[in-house]
Amino acid sequence: MADVVVVSNRGPLSFRMEGDEPVPAGTAGGLAGTLYRLLVGTGATWVASAMGEADRRAAAAGLMAVGGLRVVTLEPEPDVYRMAYDVVSNASLWFAHHHLFDLPRRPRPDRRWTEAWDAYRTFNRQFADQVAAEAPEGAAVLVQDYHLSLLGSMLAGSRPDLRTVHFSHTPFADPNMLRCLPDRAVGELLSGMAGFGACGFHTARWEAAFRAAFADPTLAALAGTDTPPLTFVVPLGPSPDVLADQAASPAVAAARQRLDRELGDRKVVVRVDRVELSKNLLRGLWAFEELLEVHPRWRGEVTMLALAYPSRQGLAEYLAYRAEVEHTVDRINGAWGGGDWTPVVLDVADDLDRSMAALTRYDVLLVNPVRDGLNLVAKEGPLVNTTAGVVVLSREAGAWEELSGAAVGVNPFDVGGTAEALVQALEMDADERARRAGSLRSTVRAQTAADWLHRQLEVAESLTPPAR
Repeated sequence: MADVVVVSNRGPLSFRMEGDEPVPAGTAGGLAGTLYRLLVGTGATWVASAMGEADRRAAAAGLMAVGGLRVVTLEPEPDVYRMAYDVVSNASLWFAHHHLFDLPRRPRPDRRWTEAWDAYRTFNRQFADQVAAEAPEGAAVLVQDYHLSLLGSMLAGSRPDLRTVHFSHTPFADPNMLRCLPDRAVGELLSGMAGFGACGFHTARWEAAFRAAFADPTLAALAGTDTPPLTFVVPLGPSPDVLADQAASPAVAAARQRLDRELGDRKVVVRVDRVELSKNLLRGLWAFEELLEVHPRWRGEVTMLALAYPSRQGLAEYLAYRAEVEHTVDRINGAWGGGDWTPVVLDVADDLDRSMAALTRYDVLLVNPVRDGLNLVAKEGPLVNTTAGVVVLSREAGAWEELSGAAVGVNPFDVGGTAEALVQALEMDADERARRAGSLRSTVRAQTAADWLHRQLEVAESLTPPAR
């Protein structure tokens, strides 16, 4: 795979400072961690940002290397990175793709936002220049996610020999939501993505939203084209063997024992999330509270274990949301708890072993995002769960497209409906639980992370000679 270049904001390796020296802090989690395990030893090149001072020093010292994987880091100016990442990627594009804007107030594109969009363009240009310098002739370039949406047109201009593929891990904004952003930004966003040889999505729904943007006369005029690039759909899956090894580790076994002591023989509704607006923690808590109000037999018999580590604490909306989540948990526990029963256990520590132990232990796994590109937790849970647990899944999660046959579906905005779905899952008979759990495992195993990467490479190969 020496002719493969992967491009992402976050790279596979991370470092921390000990005194004046950078030391390894382990491999990244999430998407970067998944790709790392697939690419190590292949001879591929990975281009990513240095995420902090420790990463920058590690790169300068030649430490950003691992056997058979060439890692190239670039270092945007701190202000450029902050504006591109925080203001545009996280507070604008993420909100648009997930339909999170509070439209009477946000977005608010003003002079400062225009400066941030200029920084986003600069950030993308720096990546494009680095890829152009590093990529072999005719290389397959796999660009990951919305942070780097402009690379397609940039690379088409500087390196038309490259076979470029962009993959969106978020939903894609419907045309009316794109109209909330400034015309220039929308035009650059769509023309940038139109410059890729192909664009991939987790579900047909997000692919259709992308294509709909080019079918919209106003948006197409801004983009300068009504012709989208080649599109394809392939959902990301877990790596079953890696998950099995993690779940069987001594650290997870110890965390499971601690959970068993903490929860006793009560039923447990688990959620494993970031404290992220799109994940819909508040409605999940309100639904659990309604369950306790309407179905008194479950008082003292079920606990919600919410493992939700902080996210994007530099954004005011996220700080306010976390405070409201914590206040709601305190209110529910004050109203309904007593004796040795705490109705909701909220843990905001980023503890992978505890999260994995909870996935092995759940009776119900609640995954209720208001909108999600995929949601890997809904797929990982059934692979490691040992209790024939039931998955209650939002129909607005990309994973619903695959798991609808065996998960219990909910409208994530319907608090009462979610409460009843939780009761249905808790009261489901053993045979039905086992049937659904087995079906989920089979479905998830049929589409792995390796399959997802292979499909991107297959699409890139089909672009030879480059379709420009």
